[in-house]
Amino acid sequence: MKKVFALVLAAALSLSLAACGSGGSTPPAASGSGAAASGSASTATYKVAMVCDSSISDGGWGAACYNAMVDAAEDLGWETAYADSVAQSDYASSITSYCDLGYNMIFLPGNQYSDATVQVAKDYPDICFAVLNGAESLPTDNITSILPDADEIGYMAGALAGLMTKTNVLGFIGGMEIDTTKAKLAGYEAAAKAVNPDITVLSAYAGSFDDTAKGMELANGMISKKADVFFGDASAVDSGARQAIDTANGSGEIAIYDIGQPADLVPQNQNACLIGSVVTDNAGMLKLAMQDVEAGTFGNKTIYGSFENKCLSVGTFNDELVSAEMQTAYMGFIDQMSAGTFPG
Repeated sequence: MKKVFALVLAAALSLSLAACGSGGSTPPAASGSGAAASGSASTATYKVAMVCDSSISDGGWGAACYNAMVDAAEDLGWETAYADSVAQSDYASSITSYCDLGYNMIFLPGNQYSDATVQVAKDYPDICFAVLNGAESLPTDNITSILPDADEIGYMAGALAGLMTKTNVLGFIGGMEIDTTKAKLAGYEAAAKAVNPDITVLSAYAGSFDDTAKGMELANGMISKKADVFFGDASAVDSGARQAIDTANGSGEIAIYDIGQPADLVPQNQNACLIGSVVTDNAGMLKLAMQDVEAGTFGNKTIYGSFENKCLSVGTFNDELVSAEMQTAYMGFIDQMSAGTFPG
């Protein structure tokens, strides 16, 4: 578990943090923390830190969220830091450590951090907290929810799955049974059935975002029931599911596919089963929140990501698995979704 417990420079104690409502003063530079810190402390005006329960090298949710933070920070000249593989019992203490180090914004990449965020935010009213997939009821003076449109994400994956299935059985594996994951499942099933009324969707929750073995177990169970296209919302659990799918594809039976999210996973060539991705521009949404910090307008709002603001898009297709005709048909459905006419 990586945590940052560096000492704040003595000179920094006399300086005030840049308040969420003022956006005025320049915060003190943090004393470094080894691999957990990046950027130049001598030139950075603002600082953002991510606290994450999965690994930033998991090839899934943790990595995508970390990269989003780094991309947004580079665009705006912010300094970044992170603590990953953090246990639930340590959420609050890890968040607090960055508050004590003078970070302007703490980025929490999931609704599961909401309770800890609310707890800490009360004690640090001048620090801004951005919760990805945070509930619409969460925002306060110093908390903003960053909320990709879960319905649209599910619809995008479901339309592709409905087109690609040969068995008419689809799989969905979630991490925790939270509102955004349930919304993705509902959209996935609705869109798949709009494309192919004969679809059956098998679904299960791992009860975790980092149990790779559980992902393999759940995927194997669905494969035994003829599921041949999968979509997941479970970070490292998704990686386990893809391992099971790749192994099953080696048996010579019917091809089994997976649809990735939230990054464009096909070009990374991590799993042969990936046919495409639903890409969420978390960097774009996080950048909007960071600009609010700079402008002194942070808080009391939800920043949404959707087709409309181009924070949702189609990733790269695996051309060897998805024919040109299938890609054209799918993009036709995407055009309908963007226009608000799907199914139509």
